[in-house]
Amino acid sequence: MANVELDAMGDNCAHICVDVQRMFVEATVWQAPWMSRILPTIESIVDAHASRTIFTRFITPETPDAASGAWQRYYRRWPEMTRDRLPAEMLDLAPPLSRFVPPARVMDKTVYSPWLSSHLHRWLHVAGVDTLVVSGGETDVCVLATVMGAIDRGYRVILPTDALCGSADETHDAMLRIYESRFGMQLTVSNSQAVLDAWRA
Repeated sequence: MANVELDAMGDNCAHICVDVQRMFVEATVWQAPWMSRILPTIESIVDAHASRTIFTRFITPETPDAASGAWQRYYRRWPEMTRDRLPAEMLDLAPPLSRFVPPARVMDKTVYSPWLSSHLHRWLHVAGVDTLVVSGGETDVCVLATVMGAIDRGYRVILPTDALCGSADETHDAMLRIYESRFGMQLTVSNSQAVLDAWRA
């Protein structure tokens, strides 16, 4: 996996940190084992650019029946993750990240994509953002939805691979190969140090 040097980035850049929440870090049926390992790397990016960071949170429905369409079947598979059974604090950001809010922002969503249920694009447009650093999890689910929506809206996307995780190594690695091989004109695969170096510049 190539990690390229990046051109200088400035106020045209923002960081979207996808769903780094307690329910994915801690011991639940949705725990992503690698998420706790990438937390320090994500924290270093946020620490450098807290005011340019947006945290997304995946918010589950109150009950499976409160979800729409095929999501009902999804939550009947994992009923312990609906809000009538899941402790409310498990929806919170992982503790190392919560201290950055504010100035970092939080945007909640009820589906994989942050582009459907928030005013994300409007805020980024007003702020003059045309480049997005995307971190968090999971590489092949919510990160994928975030990246594809960003590409469709014309943003340049930068993926620091050491700040991304999935629950399954095989699909995580396969998705990184797809990002690099299929979206090279709109997306750059790099690493967190290159992001920090270029953004400082």
